[in-house]
Amino acid sequence: MPEWLYEAGVGEQRAALIDDDGTILRARIAVDGGGPQPGLIAPARLIERNLARLDTGEDVALPRAPAGITLGAAIQVEITRAAIPEPGRPKPPRGRITDAPSRAAPTLRQRLTDAPVRELRAHEPDALEAAGWSEMLEEAITGDIAFPGGMLRLWPTPAMALFDVDGDPPLEVLAVRAATAVAAAIERHDIGGSIGIDFPTLAGREARQAVAAAIDSRLAQPFERTAVNGFGFLQIVRGRTSPSLPEILRADPVGAAARAALRQIERTPPPSPNRFRLPPAVRARITERADWIAALVQRTGRTPIFDA
Repeated sequence: MPEWLYEAGVGEQRAALIDDDGTILRARIAVDGGGPQPGLIAPARLIERNLARLDTGEDVALPRAPAGITLGAAIQVEITRAAIPEPGRPKPPRGRITDAPSRAAPTLRQRLTDAPVRELRAHEPDALEAAGWSEMLEEAITGDIAFPGGMLRLWPTPAMALFDVDGDPPLEVLAVRAATAVAAAIERHDIGGSIGIDFPTLAGREARQAVAAAIDSRLAQPFERTAVNGFGFLQIVRGRTSPSLPEILRADPVGAAARAALRQIERTPPPSPNRFRLPPAVRARITERADWIAALVQRTGRTPIFDA
């Protein structure tokens, strides 16, 4: 039976849904201080017809100009989608006006409701790593995703997430295998919104239908898709309430590396050496965060030493 592995780490919460074989089906990361999250209801003021500013200072895009509310009016806003990082111009959180009372957004742990949850501790065997956590992070960062007989390459773009398929013939077999791998990657990396897949050009209608059927059988509803066109392109549209794992990790690669290092430091048992050599940027990011260092000291009983 699938179960969630959950870890409340330093700087982030992380979770992975694993199947009976120990394979990661879905992975989720919630970075501390990641801004307003879906489900949050908080006081704000309307500063433009389609823009509110929370009392905590963050701007929230509204889907339409609310009727009968003047600029500067106090309102309640519910966050429906977190901010999406994009090079040069991040998309702000989205929300809607509501009459509901204020409430905090559910935490990652609270959102894990569709399977049993096993909370992991740093002194226990590393169940996340045994399931392939580091390999999954590498997939998200590089975009290289291997599958039997081929390779997917993933690029998150402002318009859509794009998958390109490479591999060995016969192309009909390759395309069906790739479709299954794409569907698994979409769920594993929490990819929503518009998704484009560039399959090999397939000559026959039956071959193109087999690819679409492979997507339908593997990707959880709800979603919409096109047929595979004559050039091998298929588009999927899924709901989107937060950035995907590739977007989270690529938006701040130094921060991602720092949080991964914190995880390894927390799991280094005594009497192992308490000195750690890290890339300069990662070392600087950790040492400038007194709260991270304090959390490590509280959890491990030791103050880490970082060698230059």
